[in-house]
Amino acid sequence: MKRILVPTDFSKTAQMAIDVAADIAKRSGAQLTLLHVIEETSSGSGSFNVGGQMNLDGDMEDRLFMLKMIERAKKQMEKAATDPKLEGVKVKRELRIGSPFHGMTTIIADNKVDLVVMGTSGRTALEEMVIGSNTEKVVRHAACPVLTIHNKPATKNFKDIVYATSMNKDEEIFSRFVKKAQEMYDSTIHLVRINTPSNFQRDVVVRKAMEDFANKLQLKKYTINIFNDLSEEEGIIYFAESIDADMVAMATHGRTGFAHVLAGSIAEDVVSHSKRPVLTFVTKRKKK
Repeated sequence: MKRILVPTDFSKTAQMAIDVAADIAKRSGAQLTLLHVIEETSSGSGSFNVGGQMNLDGDMEDRLFMLKMIERAKKQMEKAATDPKLEGVKVKRELRIGSPFHGMTTIIADNKVDLVVMGTSGRTALEEMVIGSNTEKVVRHAACPVLTIHNKPATKNFKDIVYATSMNKDEEIFSRFVKKAQEMYDSTIHLVRINTPSNFQRDVVVRKAMEDFANKLQLKKYTINIFNDLSEEEGIIYFAESIDADMVAMATHGRTGFAHVLAGSIAEDVVSHSKRPVLTFVTKRKKK
């Protein structure tokens, strides 16, 4: 892992995400990029860097307001980047104007980001709505794994990782990322399959498939679990609570219609409602 992106609105939740990302960066030697995007309602869907020369369209009042927003953001970014908790971590700063989602996706692509760590809520009711919406978009479309932080983690030492997996071949990239996380923290991976009334499989079949999946990954510390609930998302959350897990990991495959595949909406629901950090990744679907 070489590059970690942390979008920030300078809220408490964003600071929690920075703290978690800093710990990962120290363990992996990765560079941390702090990104703040100033939303400009009159702009298009893209985003652009705030540099030394700024040519802002609009009337004088709007331009002055935007300049004040930029200066304020620069000071907040300076404070965030020089936090003592980031000592020993190589930190890069990115300040942009435009759409937060497009700002994030552009940075991810341009910098070949390996991991995004981000909070799921903001400081105000409006920010809760805006940030929550952008988080869901990133979880659904990001080209790299995304670790979402909702509350302050009980620990940054992720010793117990719940991996809700469909054991699909498309998960190979993500499953190996989870394995790297396990090695980094010397964790135990708890493989889990959620049985629901509409999506039920026999224990003997699931356990055999999970053993094969674990052997293929050459996992050494793992458990195999089958958990019954009314829905996949509730089952994942409740199972994680039942073992007091430190992190939940799950791949999203989009709405393919196959009962055994975790849908994108399930991952978004888990991200929205889980009190624990959630690691997600969008697998690429094969073209038909």
